[in-house]
Amino acid sequence: MTAAELRARLTEIAAEAPSAEHGDDAVAPMTCTGRDVITTAACDKPLKPAAVLVPVVLSNAPGILLTKRTSHLAQHAGQISFPGGRIDPEDSGPEAAALREAWEEIGLRARSVEILGRMRNYVTGTGYRITPVLALLPPNLVFSPSPHEVEAVFELPLEVVLDPDAPRRQRQHVRGSWREYWVWPHPEHYIWGATAAILVDLAERLRGGPSRERIA
Repeated sequence: MTAAELRARLTEIAAEAPSAEHGDDAVAPMTCTGRDVITTAACDKPLKPAAVLVPVVLSNAPGILLTKRTSHLAQHAGQISFPGGRIDPEDSGPEAAALREAWEEIGLRARSVEILGRMRNYVTGTGYRITPVLALLPPNLVFSPSPHEVEAVFELPLEVVLDPDAPRRQRQHVRGSWREYWVWPHPEHYIWGATAAILVDLAERLRGGPSRERIA
């Protein structure tokens, strides 16, 4: 896929109306007030709004920009994630929140980012409703990771993302129930959870097929 073809396909994806939100997979859905929910977090309190930037680097070897969180953070320490976080009251929307967080986390300037649009929301087991904001980045940007928040910045090659056999399902017993989730291969980093699921959603749309993501 050439850079022009990739830009065109991503623009098409961003123009599509987001479908129903998806979320953390589980073998057995839980029920709250007569309706299926993704996790008990949806029962206990309102979901917290968050946004992440899904940056696609347009280069001769395109890739998806990801970060590794530092090991001392109170939440999701050491995990692989997109730049992003909670949507603050001062943010005008998910796009503003994603750009603000990207600047705070890795020093990515808004003027370097071409926002394309939103993907469908993702609901996490920790009670967040994440809006992924699809964007394009030019190659060879220099980042300044926050030493408090980000340990590393790297790219997942697009050729891996486009490989339908690359992501795999893993199963784990968590808090009394079995959970399934996506994992992407990488020689150094363990890419799983919400980040992996959003990548699966993007990969399916890039290939032009329906998402394999199951709503728990």
